[in-house]
Amino acid sequence: MILIPCPHCGPRNEDEFVCWSEVVPRPADPDALSDAEWTDYVYNHANLKGPVREQWWHEHGCRRWIVVERNTLTHEVIRAEPARR
Repeated sequence: MILIPCPHCGPRNEDEFVCWSEVVPRPADPDALSDAEWTDYVYNHANLKGPVREQWWHEHGCRRWIVVERNTLTHEVIRAEPARR
């Protein structure tokens, strides 16, 4: 079990969340991307080893996006913060 410190709700079990992907910058002009480039941005992730900043959706809680920095090898949660819009 991973305990995630939701910045809005406090510590919660990982079962309340959905992990989306590592944090990657949104393309400046999504309309300028080809279908293949957009597909690559949405679906292909680096899956890095070690500390990674990830986007998590608190589905069974505050229903907000948060950014969790987590070590993908040990599952240690380093920090969590509200996602920026």
